[in-house]
Amino acid sequence: MKKNEPVSKIMTENPVTVHTQQKPSDVRKVIADNKFHHIPVVSGTKLLGLIAASDMLAVSVEGTGADQRSMDAYLDHQFTIETLMATDLQTLTPSATVREAADALCDGSFHALPVVDEQGDLKGIVTSTDLIRHLRDQY
Repeated sequence: MKKNEPVSKIMTENPVTVHTQQKPSDVRKVIADNKFHHIPVVSGTKLLGLIAASDMLAVSVEGTGADQRSMDAYLDHQFTIETLMATDLQTLTPSATVREAADALCDGSFHALPVVDEQGDLKGIVTSTDLIRHLRDQY
């Protein structure tokens, strides 16, 4: 296995992002319409936080039984992007190794690592799924 390969080889470049002025219902729609589970929150290109699908699910359960429009109204009235996003993030640089990404993700407390440059600009994201694909491609 190529464990010393740079993480930039397996990361998703230019991931879909949201910004703090958007509504939580926008995040819900992005998650519902796509096959990914982590959305970086940015200001310009600077990483501010990360919202996971599980975070959205947790707050959506509170409004269970509502139709989609009512659920979106509930999300937008009760929450903001800032209240939903995680800010205590572990990140990697594009030159970090695949091994470093695997080490960071293997404890299971999170499943995505934003990849940022020295200025804090978002360059990509590496997920557990990216690592599994990389492993699969080795065999």
